[in-house]
Amino acid sequence: MIDVMRLMLIEELVARISEARTEEQLYATMRFATPRLGFDHFALAYECTPARSEGITLLVHDYPDEWAKVYVGFDLGGADPIRRACGRSMTGFEWRHLDKYVPITRGDRQMLAVGRDHGIVDGYTVPRHVPGEASGSCSFATRTDSAYSKTMLHAAEVVGAFALARARCLAGPLPPGGQRPALSERQRECVLWSARGKTAGEIATILGISEETVVQHLKLARERYDVHSRQSLILCALFDGLISFADIFHWWRQN
Repeated sequence: MIDVMRLMLIEELVARISEARTEEQLYATMRFATPRLGFDHFALAYECTPARSEGITLLVHDYPDEWAKVYVGFDLGGADPIRRACGRSMTGFEWRHLDKYVPITRGDRQMLAVGRDHGIVDGYTVPRHVPGEASGSCSFATRTDSAYSKTMLHAAEVVGAFALARARCLAGPLPPGGQRPALSERQRECVLWSARGKTAGEIATILGISEETVVQHLKLARERYDVHSRQSLILCALFDGLISFADIFHWWRQN
């Protein structure tokens, strides 16, 4: 009976989210959904990569005003361990298990402590990423420890995923994919081997071409992305899905 009731709740909340046509409606729907999932607050963030949309961002939340002011005022987004953990998980995760995803520093603990002091004590975050396009997260938070039911986490996962999908729709259409810089197959291969730590000379030996040709391929790839360093080029290629972390790490492990 409990499972049936939970499924009915999920269907109701997903239907409400799917009907949201504005940010205000999405906010109202999330305010309605959050306590029914056993949480006190929510934060829904969706951000396109600057290369695709000049940084289109959608953010709706009902976090305490004081915590929001601290978070924005001190620009804590870049140091947020929850945000970092989003990049290391394919599914939702509980904040109490952050150390399973990212190293927790002294600064992280201080930031989490400040959040607790402002009424954001514990929570669950659903991450979503589309390489080369956007990233987002939907967090559900509590004012006290152990206030949410683990039996509702699957429901929070589904609701969070649909909320992010709706946020993506509300953010507006992205520029046509054809505007994305295109690399030739040889350029992509050179970038991949560069990401694996190989020098231009080593890449030349691996691919059976001259070192000068490798240097030229990497130079043209940087120009197409309008970047000036090897590191920036690798990041752009990762964002666009031309190479993947798996391409790099699997090779490292095998060698």
